[in-house]
Amino acid sequence: MAYGTLAVDTLNSSTGVLATQNGMTGIAKAWVTFTNSSGTLTINGSFNVSSLTYRSTGTIGINFTTAMANSNYALTGTCVTTGTASGVVVIKRSTSTTTATDVETVNLTTPLANLTDNSILIFGA
Repeated sequence: MAYGTLAVDTLNSSTGVLATQNGMTGIAKAWVTFTNSSGTLTINGSFNVSSLTYRSTGTIGINFTTAMANSNYALTGTCVTTGTASGVVVIKRSTSTTTATDVETVNLTTPLANLTDNSILIFGA
């Protein structure tokens, strides 16, 4: 049996969602890099993120373009600040749904902080 190469420009499922994204495990289902300057959010790059919502100091809502299969997804992230404090943790909050999640950015000296450079990766089914 001979095997060849299949080249496809666009691959969609019947719901319009890119089939390869939902059909593959182990890849990010969404990601976003953004700047948070005193509550003003600027998306620098993203995949499957429609918008960000400033909730309060250090708490950001991430809204998905295409819903996740369920709300049991995992996320990880890094954040940096241009001030004296660096090294942060990004925390997924219990308000996560299939269409959005809130995250909290925390630096070494402040429980919740608006941090300059943020990168969030989201993995799920």
